Amino acid sequence: MIPFTDLKSQYLEVKKEIDAAINRVLDTSSYITGPIVEEFELAFAEYVGAPASCATGSGTTALMCALMACNIGNGDEVITTPHTFISTGEAIYWQGATPVFVDIDQYYQIDIDKIEQAITVNTKAILFVDMYGQTPDIDKLKNIAKKYNLYLIADSAHSIGAEYNGQKVGNLVDLTCHSFNPVKNLGAIGDAGAITGDKELINRAKMHRDHGRIVKWDFDIKGINARIDNLQALVVKAKLPYLQNWLDKKRNICECYNRELADYVCTPKTAPWAKHSYYVYVIQVHNRDAFIEYMKTNGVTVNVHYMKSLTKQLIFKKYGRGDCPIAEQVCKNIVSLPCYHTLTYEQQSYIIKLVKEWQ
Repeated sequence: MIPFTDLKSQYLEVKKEIDAAINRVLDTSSYITGPIVEEFELAFAEYVGAPASCATGSGTTALMCALMACNIGNGDEVITTPHTFISTGEAIYWQGATPVFVDIDQYYQIDIDKIEQAITVNTKAILFVDMYGQTPDIDKLKNIAKKYNLYLIADSAHSIGAEYNGQKVGNLVDLTCHSFNPVKNLGAIGDAGAITGDKELINRAKMHRDHGRIVKWDFDIKGINARIDNLQALVVKAKLPYLQNWLDKKRNICECYNRELADYVCTPKTAPWAKHSYYVYVIQVHNRDAFIEYMKTNGVTVNVHYMKSLTKQLIFKKYGRGDCPIAEQVCKNIVSLPCYHTLTYEQQSYIIKLVKEWQ
């Protein structure tokens, strides 16, 4: 069976560094906060080219702290995409704000041309997603944000190492939220995340992630417990030097899929401004359930990202707003093929053969 992911091989490549990180945490009995987290934040900010970084306990809490740093609260509205994981919309409604969903374009990104018609006097931010590993048109988003005085927040859980017009994701907008979930291109061995961007906003985010404080017993603003474990900070830091090589291999695999499958299924389009990180490789097929079973029967595990548009999730009948027919239709057809960097030529050739033979 060809698995959908291969986390063990990634660990083995960095085993020496990860084992040393585990030993350092145990030897020092330093489990949360302190110099270890500061070291990671400096290294990660330098990698993405941002002035500052705030490490968090997950990608979800990164989103929550970013919204709090931008003073998003009760009665506010945040424009976002329906084609994403639940955490994007979830982070908005936990601040007491309303997620306003705008449909997607040919790249699976929020359709920027439809954003202005969704803006009201209550709109305070645009929270977009770098879906599958590439950004929307950031310059167009910036123009809208400037026109209406809105914060721009990126959910970049999929796009570590991606680029927009030659610039790395991480300092393109006010705040960028990252996820280091184990299945991501840069993954921890548990949940972890980070926010990068504007230094003043990052300083606020650091207070929000630690119960609203900087000084131990002075709680000045609303906060939560969103601190990163020191072990996760060290593991992600240890993997960071390997990331570019992993991404290069992954891009080669996905570009091979593009060449081989374009005449057989709907393959993903890469925007002219984007250098894709390919968190997952998504195609569209007819009769998806039968296709998934066909691949499984023939020894290949595939996945779906994501099964439902957020507009079709029951929770957003209460907390969200917006009709998104394109996203709703796309979610019926999409399926993700294995594309991890250790996928062999023989394995990929076999997957391509199966997809071509699918009827």
